[in-house]
Amino acid sequence: MTALLAGPVSPRTAGPRRGHAQCPPARPPGALTHPWFPISTCGEGCLGPTVARRFDAIADATIVGWRLCRLAAVAMWIVWAVLTARAVAGLRRRPPRSLRAPASSALLAALGISVDVEDRRADPARAGLVVANHISFLDVLALALISPAHVVAKSDVVGMPVVSSLARRFGVIAVDRGTLRGLPETVGEVAGHLHRDSSVIVFPEGTTYCGRSGGAFRPAFFQAAIDADVPVVPVKLRFVGTDGTTATAPSFIGADTPADTLRRVLRARGLAVTMVIHPPEAPGRDRRELAGRCERVVAGLPAAAESDIIRSLI
Repeated sequence: MTALLAGPVSPRTAGPRRGHAQCPPARPPGALTHPWFPISTCGEGCLGPTVARRFDAIADATIVGWRLCRLAAVAMWIVWAVLTARAVAGLRRRPPRSLRAPASSALLAALGISVDVEDRRADPARAGLVVANHISFLDVLALALISPAHVVAKSDVVGMPVVSSLARRFGVIAVDRGTLRGLPETVGEVAGHLHRDSSVIVFPEGTTYCGRSGGAFRPAFFQAAIDADVPVVPVKLRFVGTDGTTATAPSFIGADTPADTLRRVLRARGLAVTMVIHPPEAPGRDRRELAGRCERVVAGLPAAAESDIIRSLI
């Protein structure tokens, strides 16, 4: 789960944003590292009961096996492409081509997830800070299809074996959500990329939700857009099933490990990820006002509505 910091933990900050159904409470958070540690209200209860399918166990296992084979093939292709990219670029005397979009597209397809994008921007090529609601580690793959951007992710995920090498290739910027000490430096690093006309993707909720509810947009990383004087592009992410309703199988919530989420996705049928890319928001001068404005856009709330969230001072 990518994570950003800000917003004191309280019954109001921990709750879902207005306009969403209340989710079953997550497991108790236990001892917090600091008062602004982001906590999701979503837990295992958001996944709902297992629904019997007309496919028998053999058919189910066949689909899972086929998808695993496709994933292995895509992984081998990515490794080969990474190893040969520089050599091919040298022969063509061109910079290496970015693998983020094609690799992400191939991985989502191997998992059986289709993609539907509604782009409302007038200038899709313009760089800026991209902010989106956060559901799963699959969000990064989906967003890579619409923006060749660096991604802010929590340091413990970036440090995982195998993931760390992929994270470097995807231009991940690590943030330690367990402490506030390094936050200003990370915000400065994001601002530096934005100054260099490079987009950066941030998940300002600070943790993941099931998709039927969401959290407050923490204001810390919005300061980077203000400092660099670049627009902020709000993106609404949603995973849906064959009936068009919100699918919670891809969620990374509660006591989930990446393997738990992956197992649910491999067994799911007809999953799709939808992305609505809203027009850019001007940075303004107040990160809290900017965060609230983008939160309302993503949540589909009227511009005049105020968030129920008590915002942090950081």
